[in-house]
Amino acid sequence: MTNCIRINGREIGGGHAPYIIAEMSANHNGDMGVAFRIIDEAKRAGADAVKIQTYRPDTITLKSDLPDFQITDGLWAGRTLYDLYEWAHTPWEWHQPLFEYAHKLGITIFSSPFDNTAVDLLESLNVPAYKIASFEAVDLPLIKYVASTGKPMIISTGMADADEIAEAVEAALEGGCKELAVLHCVSGYPAPAEDYNLRTIPDMIARYGLVTGLSDHTLDNTTAITSVALGVSIIEKHFTLDRSGGGPDDSFSLEPQELAVLCRDTRTAWQALGRVDYGRKSSEQGNVKFRRSLYFVKDIKKGDVITFDTVRSVRPGFGLSPKYLDKIIGKKATMDIKANTAVSAETFKA
Repeated sequence: MTNCIRINGREIGGGHAPYIIAEMSANHNGDMGVAFRIIDEAKRAGADAVKIQTYRPDTITLKSDLPDFQITDGLWAGRTLYDLYEWAHTPWEWHQPLFEYAHKLGITIFSSPFDNTAVDLLESLNVPAYKIASFEAVDLPLIKYVASTGKPMIISTGMADADEIAEAVEAALEGGCKELAVLHCVSGYPAPAEDYNLRTIPDMIARYGLVTGLSDHTLDNTTAITSVALGVSIIEKHFTLDRSGGGPDDSFSLEPQELAVLCRDTRTAWQALGRVDYGRKSSEQGNVKFRRSLYFVKDIKKGDVITFDTVRSVRPGFGLSPKYLDKIIGKKATMDIKANTAVSAETFKA
């Protein structure tokens, strides 16, 4: 299966630092200038990519006031689905300038398409990868259509059970996707950390054999940083300029300084994992001399028998290791020895 994928030249997988995606979502709040600034700040924070969403209200839902289409609870209560997506969508005419701006800055930009026409638009912009949103993970025809582009694909798995994830993966592979990743996700906005059950991540890695990441909707970075120790290769977080901005997703998004901390701390966590290594580390070399070793604590003459009251285990570490104490006791000194002299093989007869 897939143990590494590549997006815009960046290797993503177990042997590389986590790939950090700043999800713009609806946080531009209908202002293209804000969208440009979000891209600026994502780049400045150290994110690998910024992601947008490509839909229009009429491509994602129906314009209806019937009960099925009413949102009755949560962040967006009181709106219809059509109203929400009209408010939240990224206008299609923004896509080309946003892509051009990201390219100019040197940060990868890609998107979540929500229907085939969105895929066609993104293909015209030569998008380097696709993300399937959690709510679309059951849309197997959409997944197959995305797969047919031959681009890398990331599938978010919020709300999907193990069988549904397997079906999405199968659809992607059958559709021709060669570089596939899945994200463990909880589709709550925000989601409590205790819902994340991060021990699911190693099971996903073993079960599906794919590059695996985390789409994190908690309010801080703890869950994301913890996930690094469990093997994630991708971390996605919603990103905004101002959490109190009043937009659809602002309230559960990271602000610029928090994204910078996420980028820094996840990479530090990944570096700290390292490999299995019981050897002495470079940072320890200078402190070896402060370990305990054997020292003479009394003056003794050549030929005197070394006894327990003439030798002690103390710091520093220039003498023989304390493990040799019993072998030294009862031996004879080979020379006159002053107190506070390190015990060495030359100071006694073997």
